[in-house]
Amino acid sequence: MAISSTSDTSLPADAGPSAARTLDRLVARVRACRICHDQPEGRPLPHEPRPVLRASSTARLLVASQAPGVRVHASGLPFTDASGDRLRAWMNVDKTTFYDERRIAIVPMGFCFPGHDAKKGDLPPRRECGRHWHAALMAAMPQIETILTIGIYAQTWHRARLGLPPSPSGGMTELVQNWREGFAVTPKVIALPHPSWRNSGWLKRNPWFEEEVLPVLRAEIARLI
Repeated sequence: MAISSTSDTSLPADAGPSAARTLDRLVARVRACRICHDQPEGRPLPHEPRPVLRASSTARLLVASQAPGVRVHASGLPFTDASGDRLRAWMNVDKTTFYDERRIAIVPMGFCFPGHDAKKGDLPPRRECGRHWHAALMAAMPQIETILTIGIYAQTWHRARLGLPPSPSGGMTELVQNWREGFAVTPKVIALPHPSWRNSGWLKRNPWFEEEVLPVLRAEIARLI
């Protein structure tokens, strides 16, 4: 049974009105950002920017994802696609809880849909987002206790920030499998594969993920929310 927002009414204490206002102002600046379109590093964003994020001064759990897809670009709400359905199933939470900013913050490495490559796959997250905004956003959310790093881009950035070594192979599998390493830092880090249908083959080849990692993930989320 998925965790529901009605299952527990207790919430973490707010960091204070001043801190909340500082975060609100920062988020407003991110949502108005046009750097990747108007002053890009490399090719400009091929469409109008629409930054998507859900920062919070009370949430103890952060979903650090990759970048919005085309459906999220249209909706303006993160994970409004099949990937979101799979992620919520992994987390064992319902949609109401998942989108409750008091409990869960969602900050992707790239805030805008980056466009498609020649094979119609999503391009990597824009570099501008991490360089201009992420350090300030994390500093404005000191109450975060656990970060779900989804995909290698989020894993690489947050691990470097927290002093954890990179993946030995440069890939994701070792980081997901060695989840205990992420519990040795503050905030904790739990590495996850991207919940995209494109990773269905990875999930079949690595059954230990559902057997070993998901129970730990769900217990940690239940503790936090």
